[in-house]
Amino acid sequence: MEVRLDGKVALITGGSLGLGLAMARRFAEAGASVGITARQPGPLEAARAEISAAGAGNRVTAVPADVSDAAACAAVHSRVAEELGPVDILVNNAGTSQRGPFLEIGDELWQHDFDLKLFAAIRLARLVLPGMRERRWGRIINVLNTGAKAPPAEGAPTAVSRAAGLALTKVLANEVAGDNVLVNALMVGLIDSNQHRVRHAAGGGSESYEAFLEDMAATNRIPLGRVGRAEEFADIACFLASDRASYTTGVAINVDGGRSPVV
Repeated sequence: MEVRLDGKVALITGGSLGLGLAMARRFAEAGASVGITARQPGPLEAARAEISAAGAGNRVTAVPADVSDAAACAAVHSRVAEELGPVDILVNNAGTSQRGPFLEIGDELWQHDFDLKLFAAIRLARLVLPGMRERRWGRIINVLNTGAKAPPAEGAPTAVSRAAGLALTKVLANEVAGDNVLVNALMVGLIDSNQHRVRHAAGGGSESYEAFLEDMAATNRIPLGRVGRAEEFADIACFLASDRASYTTGVAINVDGGRSPVV
């Protein structure tokens, strides 16, 4: 089955590394023009060059910004729309894993987590939805994690903000389905990404990165026996962004090798 996004414009937050970069590259390969945003200009520019090469000439725009800020969300959307055209596909991917004992989490961290993961998605959806509804075609994909469905002890604030993102997904899906705008969520499990490479390096790198991933899979009892690849995640996102997923909305798909205790 061929999955194509020809003529579509995608905006992906957290698009300079890991899952965001893998999705942006896959979307470009499928024919989309892609706008990416992240906080660090250096990695973002490197990602833009990589995505441009993957897309065989498709347009790519990179906008440095912190999407936890409302004005930055508006600026990112405005620039992508100006340079590439109206946004057809929004992927809310920005975020980091923050967790710890509940009583040790202060208001500042709670607020930052919700600003980055929930309010950025709300604000960007509010910006792209009018055009999607008018054109009667749109896709919103919220990248969450499996803790949104099965929150663990000491999983706050991420599990809480991601659970709110799951509720947002269903609310929007029900509200805009009649306009042919589909809203879905992808639940991240343990997938090879930049944050794991950082953890490996912080541990001193006494074992190879491959051995580190193998240990992670074993320790976390992943049924498939391995950590996932960013490209595998990107393939599912590309499917949901395409016309091939035209009867799929309001769902939250676990991309976790079977690890989640809930479906």
